[in-house]
Amino acid sequence: MSDTSHSQNSKPMPEHGTTKAYVVGFIISLIFTFIPYYLVVHHNFSGSVLLATILGFAVLQMIIQVTFFLHLGRGPKPKWNLFFFISTVGIILVVVGGSIMIINNLHYNMSPGDQLQKLVGDEAIYQIGGAKTGACQGQHHNHKATIKNGRVNPAHTLASKCDTLTFINEDSNPRSIAFGAYPQHKAYAGEIDLSLPKGYSQTITLSEPGSFKFYDRQHTQSSGDFNVSPR
Repeated sequence: MSDTSHSQNSKPMPEHGTTKAYVVGFIISLIFTFIPYYLVVHHNFSGSVLLATILGFAVLQMIIQVTFFLHLGRGPKPKWNLFFFISTVGIILVVVGGSIMIINNLHYNMSPGDQLQKLVGDEAIYQIGGAKTGACQGQHHNHKATIKNGRVNPAHTLASKCDTLTFINEDSNPRSIAFGAYPQHKAYAGEIDLSLPKGYSQTITLSEPGSFKFYDRQHTQSSGDFNVSPR
């Protein structure tokens, strides 16, 4: 009988917040809602700083909600529950924040014309409103530039417009191909940078005639050029 009574008494009871806790949580939530609103309306910050500030207050708001209203952290093993929750939020922020940084960097380094040209080439949009866009149609000759032992083979490529050029990385180090003469770089056919991990390859369409150079950002001795003649 005593054992049954002891087990019943030792059973964890669900946690309920007090009126004071609800009131405090409600007031803090209002404050964390009003501050971002005030910053946006009065233009205290702008751009990435404003976005980071709003995200920061959103995380604080979420912690207040789950602590004061959902009572996360007051039940069995409260610290572990709260720790895993915060870790999950942190991972999400890192992934989202990293994606925003990458997209912002690409947008910053590419002009509107480069962006449009890349979109036109990727989607194979041959004409817009009856006017030719310069995008290539059909399949043409494929050329290969293999990076091995820090060297590009062949270092010189002769091609025609609408041919393709495939960069292949056979080295153990990752490669990042930029177009132009070191240390300057510019976009080619809307492509500003080609990331090549070990054993990977990437292909570009040679839609712009002329002579062009390329090099590896980390290992500038890995360089070459290609000449594209109009058809």
